[in-house]
Amino acid sequence: MNESIVNPGLGTLIFVLGGLAGAVFYLPLKREKSWAWESYWLFYAIFALVVAPWALAFIKSPNVLDVLKQAPSNELWYCYLCGAAWGFGGLTWGLMIRYLGVGLGLAIGCGICSAAGTLIPKVITGTFGELLQPGAGLVSLTGVAVSIVGIVLVGMAGMSKEGELPEEAKKKAVEEYNFKKGILVAIFSGFASAGLGFGLQGGGQIEKLALAGGTAVAWKGMPVLVMCLLGGFTVNALWCLMLNVKNKTLGDYAKKDAPLVANVFWAMCAGVLWVCQFVAFKTGEPRMGDQGYVGWAVLMASSIMFSGVLGLMLGEWKGTSSKTRGLLVAGLLILLGSAVVAGYSGKLGQASSAQPAVPAAVESAVK
Repeated sequence: MNESIVNPGLGTLIFVLGGLAGAVFYLPLKREKSWAWESYWLFYAIFALVVAPWALAFIKSPNVLDVLKQAPSNELWYCYLCGAAWGFGGLTWGLMIRYLGVGLGLAIGCGICSAAGTLIPKVITGTFGELLQPGAGLVSLTGVAVSIVGIVLVGMAGMSKEGELPEEAKKKAVEEYNFKKGILVAIFSGFASAGLGFGLQGGGQIEKLALAGGTAVAWKGMPVLVMCLLGGFTVNALWCLMLNVKNKTLGDYAKKDAPLVANVFWAMCAGVLWVCQFVAFKTGEPRMGDQGYVGWAVLMASSIMFSGVLGLMLGEWKGTSSKTRGLLVAGLLILLGSAVVAGYSGKLGQASSAQPAVPAAVESAVK
């Protein structure tokens, strides 16, 4: 690791800003008019998964095509298929928000995605023991555990809200509010969406090739990102086109009363905002040193935190009791704390790696 770029404080800040982008990306889509969901989601996917990431890749990693040509095929397929798995989760992500609202939906979905995307890659690679090591390892694991506590509290707030608000009030804040359907969709979406975390953390050889070709350390993950998102785009595009045919909405793109330019513009805004969170993840990762894996938990926790605040601002919790809002606020504060803990783990890891190794002869003498 290039020590000059390791800066856990900056890395954590980048993850948090990425979480903010992830929390607000859906807002521009609320301005879409006269198009079916599958129509505007297709344009969103084009900008989020193809146009924006590839444009940035060519700017920051000009050798991206050569890197992908030279990369091991098994690693390319792994990233692509993980992205495809995320694609199925991403399709239901919008449905989850439709049923639960921005605040509660993103909180539960991101929470599940956070825990799965942080812990499962460690299990798969056989490095889970690193999280049990004194110092940075245990602090990292503590940060994940703290975020889960925050997620549970936010979920409890949502269940309390379900019992308190009359149906009319729920529908006013979230037109298609349905807690039972929403929670089932959120569970599936959260686990499937964690696939993107697996893929983004599974392109080690691709990143080495990018560095060897002259890509800066901070941007070495761009070839991995575009490969993962290509898998996600395949699933999203096929699904949207299938729905266009099934629902006879292919004519949306030529509707005379539909604001074509405006709809494409809002889809573009949503797409660029969405991809910013994962650009932040891959550019913040090198700044965390050996604790780069905590970035996924920080990114998701930040997205939950900002989405909860956004839900309050949008009136999704209006009419609930002080107890319910108290649970929500407590959960959001704990999630903020989990980001701080994760950042501290990176600092501990940096300090540990900076310590000079004990020569073998000295260690033998001490023993």
